[in-house]
Amino acid sequence: MSDRPLPTGKLPPQLLAEFLGNLSPDPSVLLGPGIGHDAAVIQIDTIRLVFKSDPITFATEAIGWYALNVNANDVACLGARPRWFLATVLLPEGTTAHDARVILDDLARAAERLGVSVVGGHTEITVGLDRPIVAGTMIGELTTEYVLSPARVRPGDALLLVRGIAIEGTALLARECRQTLERMLDQDLLARCRRFLYEPGISIVPAATLLLERLGEDLRYLHDPTEGGLATGLHEVAVACGTGLVVSEEAILVYPETRAVCTALGLDPLGLIASGALLAVVTPQSVERALDTLAQHDIPATQLGWLDPDPGRRVLIGSTGERPLPVFQVDEVARLFASGGCV
Repeated sequence: MSDRPLPTGKLPPQLLAEFLGNLSPDPSVLLGPGIGHDAAVIQIDTIRLVFKSDPITFATEAIGWYALNVNANDVACLGARPRWFLATVLLPEGTTAHDARVILDDLARAAERLGVSVVGGHTEITVGLDRPIVAGTMIGELTTEYVLSPARVRPGDALLLVRGIAIEGTALLARECRQTLERMLDQDLLARCRRFLYEPGISIVPAATLLLERLGEDLRYLHDPTEGGLATGLHEVAVACGTGLVVSEEAILVYPETRAVCTALGLDPLGLIASGALLAVVTPQSVERALDTLAQHDIPATQLGWLDPDPGRRVLIGSTGERPLPVFQVDEVARLFASGGCV
């Protein structure tokens, strides 16, 4: 790999895979690190715990809410109940006591909403930051006899998209690019976009819990697309499962508010950070049951496609035929911020 500077965002998959391949977890690690693995599972005596850590780096508003929810999402994707949270809160010079309280209060509200206990962490004013950063660690307790992992997936399994895209990206852009978007879009629409953080919201915990309860072992695997958007999440599913993907473009739920914001800023919704959506791999015979269950709870979902036995086949099928699933080297938010096209 060259010595050129890496782009903003996630490390390139090949670099990350090289690093992970050199690790040797001890026998207590039931599920270790890997591309498309949302969290780790560790067994201590008869107790199986799920661990996840994730930072919030794009947003400057409501970062406590973001931090707790995105970590809880990854724990829920393994079939676990989020229980305990630790937060490292790094604040730039000039932060006031009021600013700090807002972030901490956001953490507390999000924890209360999900029934999570904030049990520790660290806070400090840090030299060299231009924005606050919250890095969180969520610990959950496995509630099933098995782990929802890529090892359970089989070629031919169905792929569902639960809720639409891109909830987090829409809220984030409406908040961070307020001045730019106010010159382009209707104020009522922008107000709805800012509320996306809470309605429909970025938590997938209720949807994941519902699918696990109703489908049992017919639910193979869950993955939540985050940085890099739905397209990156789909590639991660394919890599983790060792399969290809066939995806229907018509089945991709894109919120009208998201389309409006992306059109105004020249962004592609498929590459926009997508917390709040959930990818579910289920057995073919359970598709109708899964969609009916979600519909009964007013949770939109579609059958996005299926897992193809050819690992080299990752395609979108649309009205003009078949094309490769797009690759986004950086999230569309990161690209926009790097270009200076957002104030």
